[in-house]
Amino acid sequence: MSIRTEQDYDSATPALAQQMNLARRACWRIKSYSSESLFKTYASVITDTSANEIDAEAPPPPRDKTKTRIEPQIAPAKRNSSCTSSDWRGMFSKRTLLICALALILGSAQARPNTSAVGVAPRKVSQDIVDAVTQLNLGQSAPIDAVDVGLDPTPSARVPRPEPLKSGDENAKGDEGHKMERYPLSSVDFARVKTPFIIGIWILSASIAKIGFHMTPKLHLIFPESCLLIVVGVVIGVVLYFCTDVAVSPLTPNTFFFYMLPPIILDAGYFMPNRLFFDNLGTILLMAVVGTIFNIATIGGSLYACGKMGIYGESETPGLMDVFLFASLISAVDPVAVLAVFEEIHVNEILYIVVFGESLLNDAVTVVMYHMMESYNEIGLDKIIAQDIASGVGSFFVVALGGTAIGIIWGFLTGLVTRFTDHVRVIEPIFIFVMAYLAYLNAEIFHMSGILAITFCGITMKNYVESNISQKSHTTVKYALKMLSSSAETIIFMFLGVATVNNMHVWNTWFVVLTIAFCSVFRVIGVILLSALANRFRLHKLSRVDQFVMSYGGLRGAVAFALVLLVDENVVKQKNMFVTTTIAVIYFTVFLQGITIKPLVKILNVKRANKRKPTMNERIHERFMDHLMAGIEDIVGKTGNYNVRDKFKRFDNRFIRPLLIRDLKVFLHLSL
Repeated sequence: MSIRTEQDYDSATPALAQQMNLARRACWRIKSYSSESLFKTYASVITDTSANEIDAEAPPPPRDKTKTRIEPQIAPAKRNSSCTSSDWRGMFSKRTLLICALALILGSAQARPNTSAVGVAPRKVSQDIVDAVTQLNLGQSAPIDAVDVGLDPTPSARVPRPEPLKSGDENAKGDEGHKMERYPLSSVDFARVKTPFIIGIWILSASIAKIGFHMTPKLHLIFPESCLLIVVGVVIGVVLYFCTDVAVSPLTPNTFFFYMLPPIILDAGYFMPNRLFFDNLGTILLMAVVGTIFNIATIGGSLYACGKMGIYGESETPGLMDVFLFASLISAVDPVAVLAVFEEIHVNEILYIVVFGESLLNDAVTVVMYHMMESYNEIGLDKIIAQDIASGVGSFFVVALGGTAIGIIWGFLTGLVTRFTDHVRVIEPIFIFVMAYLAYLNAEIFHMSGILAITFCGITMKNYVESNISQKSHTTVKYALKMLSSSAETIIFMFLGVATVNNMHVWNTWFVVLTIAFCSVFRVIGVILLSALANRFRLHKLSRVDQFVMSYGGLRGAVAFALVLLVDENVVKQKNMFVTTTIAVIYFTVFLQGITIKPLVKILNVKRANKRKPTMNERIHERFMDHLMAGIEDIVGKTGNYNVRDKFKRFDNRFIRPLLIRDLKVFLHLSL
């Protein structure tokens, strides 16, 4: 029988451990109360009792002195027809003692702990004990070993035999060549934290590079910060690829959309100038919706026509749906890249809000067109029916309006919650961050625009949260959002550089060059046409210089890269070529356009942003003009921006603010 240790019993499953415990109890009973000892003990008692009943004249049989145990004596004897009272008392007392002894021994055997070691049971046992063991094992799938209990079943699984446990010293002596290790003073386990440690090191390196970049005036004036971060990422990617075996998956779509993008968009939406945004909302929607659809149609059609002419090569010519899938993700302006570049060149507020607002609101068009083309690609061009096209058009309104509604609802809820935080000021920033993030995730649950949801959540909550939270909480929210968005931008651009260094690229020169050319040309054409249409309804016209900056500022970035990584390689065979082309377009827009836009803004004398806060006199005159223009619009019978704004403010002050703002009278007094 093999020797088992405590590890063998600890590794057993609960059902197997129960069977082992039952087997040990049965073996203990069999060992302690074998049939042989029980019969011998019973025979000795009967012998003593019979000796008093046998006739006095009968001599006792001779005893063998060499035997150590009492043998049962079977001798013919005649019982007396009557017994005295003393004989009955003796018999009764001895039998009572025998019964008590048996009960005591049985009780001690049942109380024996399960972990005690047991020996091997005798070969021959009585049928009563076998029946007792069998009853103990009722409900178990594996019976007790047939050798131990004298049975011969055919079990499905053999129950492990209970064995004496071995101590640690015995194990050490039994294992040859095993050296006992003492408790060390210190130890090194770098493999356990290798990947997160290296990621932390190169994020720290990028932050130090940012500090050095801003301490060097010449570099800071020539190159945008995003270019430096991409270069740092490329260097780190080369080191990781050739010098280490760390498997870092850079900028996966889930990482980007769930963790990197939300803080950047929340920062932009929370601190967005609401008045400028809604004053230019018509132009922003025109550029975001119509302009994006125009770019997708023209870029996709041109690339497909060039493929039909055989420019890309026969083996690398994508199909119609594949080309339009690629055009849907490469046509949209990236908000992260626009923020990174436009915040450094400090253009005027109208130009900034038009370009940045377009990059935010075109997310709905990009998401709908991307999923539509992906679905059409899986269905097949010849199997698309009118219902699929109608569903695609309707999904745009569902995605855009649904994401906006979700953001507004969560913004109102945030204002309602912060109304009751006057006794726990320390957790006020948590509600702003968490509830805005939940708005983003809630939109993603229903496949709606998460960017629109978190943008309008930030716009909505700012109107009510600012009057409920303390000044310290306001400062915390401001700097925490700036820190999170800046860190996310750093990681995004650096991850773009790291993702460049791999061996999965498929380079097609004509496809890359034509994609960059079509993106630039059709961007200019679209801006010129749509600006001419928008200027017919605008009070402040968009000049040629503004149109040039809008065309030149159509940067692509990490959103396109994350979307192209989501493409299914089994459906789109040219996925690797699309990934390589997307990286090339991002590098072209960020490096060439991002580096040259700053000197072009200076040369063209573009109006810069004025960071000066308006004076009290300017604010009074602005409000006076708003009421005056709203009154004129009412008299004329025209519903314009001023009339809509005035009606919303009246509705807001009458119904919404009393519900969401804690000290409304104090707030109105301070605002006046």
